[in-house]
Amino acid sequence: MLRKIRISLAVICFVLINLLFLGVSWGISQHIAWIAKIQFLPALLALDYGVLLGLIALTLLFGRIYCSVICPLGVMQDLFGWMGKKAKKNRYHHSPEKKWLRYGVLAVFIICLIVGFAPVTTLLAPYSAYGRVVNSLFRPLYDLLNNGLATIESGHDSYVFSEVQIWMRSVTTFVVALLTIVVLGFLAWRNGRTYCNTICPVGTILSFFSRFSLMRVQLNKEKCKNCSLCEKNCKTSAIDFKAGTVDASRCVACGDCIDKCKHDALHYRPLKSSNLQIFKSPITNTKPDASRRAFVTGALLATGAAAMAQAKIKVDGGMAVIEDKLVPQRETPVTPPGSISAYNMNRHCTACQLCVSACPNNVLRPSTDPLKLMQPEMSFERGYCRPECTRCSQVCPTGAIRAITKEEKTAIHIGHAVWIERNCIPVTNGDHCGACARHCPAEAIQMVAREINGAQVEVPVVNTEKCIGCGKCENLCPARPFSAIYVEGNKMHQIN
Repeated sequence: MLRKIRISLAVICFVLINLLFLGVSWGISQHIAWIAKIQFLPALLALDYGVLLGLIALTLLFGRIYCSVICPLGVMQDLFGWMGKKAKKNRYHHSPEKKWLRYGVLAVFIICLIVGFAPVTTLLAPYSAYGRVVNSLFRPLYDLLNNGLATIESGHDSYVFSEVQIWMRSVTTFVVALLTIVVLGFLAWRNGRTYCNTICPVGTILSFFSRFSLMRVQLNKEKCKNCSLCEKNCKTSAIDFKAGTVDASRCVACGDCIDKCKHDALHYRPLKSSNLQIFKSPITNTKPDASRRAFVTGALLATGAAAMAQAKIKVDGGMAVIEDKLVPQRETPVTPPGSISAYNMNRHCTACQLCVSACPNNVLRPSTDPLKLMQPEMSFERGYCRPECTRCSQVCPTGAIRAITKEEKTAIHIGHAVWIERNCIPVTNGDHCGACARHCPAEAIQMVAREINGAQVEVPVVNTEKCIGCGKCENLCPARPFSAIYVEGNKMHQIN
């Protein structure tokens, strides 16, 4: 019964976290955003003491079941480990705990977290690493499927599915995600949970509490035949059957040892039990079902899907090719409304890409700045930040983007528009334009007459006090490849 309960909970958590990152629909996503907020590191950065205390209490009671039920990166490693198990059974063995590596990595992680050095924390955070894998590798496959269904439906006058743009938001993030799944997949296929018990900072933190867990796996010495099957099937290399011990700090509550014991010598019981030698390991089981096999197959195909994302050519009326806009050089990056400042974003963001996935306007994308590696920033080549949209603030689990209402968003100034004279169509061609002024939702842009090269033309003038930095002017500016007006970010967001 315990094994079935654990597997059921793991499947539910894994499915929900993938649905959230895939962005199946906002109606569903806003109701399952809690699955990201119960992840350990996001709860720590958001100072959500309720979740933190709950996870610690769970670990003190049952061991590190967080790692095998709630953490999506842990479940992904179990999937690869299961594939390796099919190739070669009973392939694991006991190895001593590498304390110098575990605690060394944790110390570096904590120092970088305190000083705000994002590249290290974003690369080591397990939840964020999995988020990047889904958003960069699996999301293109899902979008391709969605667009295919939308095309089929449109031919039957049905529009349940709507076509979405498929494009690579960041080559750097794609490469990091690809390396993550290749390296962790290989380690899990060959050695089980090597990453969880040697590198993962969350696993190391929880290991302090799992040493004192109430429920343990216990060994009946009269029934034990020293067959070593428990050790050979321990994916965490935590069982030493000769010494009769299991390292509780590394056990992730998979329950494979009990499942493989043929002599009924292992039982899951509270710590105090007479005439029994205590194995410091709780029980669960990680046997995946057929749906997981299909999911892994989809992951392998997603790599090719991401490369196909740029295949679609945009044309105007099927005749003239529309030249894509290029990203302007911004002195200060634009961060989403609710992020308060670039400093707050840098201190709290783990670059999980959930806000990037949730953004319906194609405004957010991962940064390539080494000091803010893969953290979200705004750019307006494919869309603009609509005043009525607050989705990124609703799903962010770390507090990097605080939850705001639609009314609050209209009063937040995240940046200001800057006019570039040499790119403006009235200046270069002498034609009338005024697109930026017509579409500005804050009425911060006015067209004024000006004499240029002996001719009277109307050019835009920006009222920076009224501009909220939504980027609509930059997005709708017809100048190519660089807009004649673009948004510079505010280091500290201003509120009217």
